[in-house]
Amino acid sequence: MRIILLGPPGAGKGTQAANIVEKYAIPHISTGDIFRKNIKEGTELGKKAKEYMDQGLLVPDELTCGLVADRISQDDCKNGFMLDGFPRNIAQAEQLDKYLSEAGTKLDKIVNIEVDKSILVGRAVGRRICKSCGATFHVEFNPTKVEGICDKCGAELHQRADDNEETVSKRIQVYLDETKPLVGYYNKQGIVADINGDQAIEKVFADIVDALGE
Repeated sequence: MRIILLGPPGAGKGTQAANIVEKYAIPHISTGDIFRKNIKEGTELGKKAKEYMDQGLLVPDELTCGLVADRISQDDCKNGFMLDGFPRNIAQAEQLDKYLSEAGTKLDKIVNIEVDKSILVGRAVGRRICKSCGATFHVEFNPTKVEGICDKCGAELHQRADDNEETVSKRIQVYLDETKPLVGYYNKQGIVADINGDQAIEKVFADIVDALGE
């Protein structure tokens, strides 16, 4: 199962990503994790990425795609993977398709979680993240059993500094402007599954499973 997970900030991607990788036993791959790993290990691609990041610049598409291609060529991706946060634009999507075609494979499904912008802002502002394991919760929609404490590992939760109304609204708009066109791109391939994200977490996941199949 080769999946791309799309959805604006606050759409519940973090929660659903965890559910998907557990059910389908595939690695969850995000560009942020790839950047950090390569930088930590001092790879050539990591060194190049760090040069841009240290200057506060976006890592160029070609370099980002190279890092992703390297990651999905590894053994744990033989039976599939879930990409989260990549591709971010049409150029990256085209390079990914080219790489997969050359590797003799292709994407199975684009899971596109849709939620109205006004709802997204409220969701993001209420998000809380575990400082230790990175698990995501919400003060209203997905609260922990003990306030401020992670259900999974017992560590303290925190609110991201950029989870405020103004910043969240900007992030959502950037997504709509830059990343949403990917839905149109993949619709032409007939592999997009639009999921209503304004439902209970369990119902959203059930709809995703229906779209992906057992």
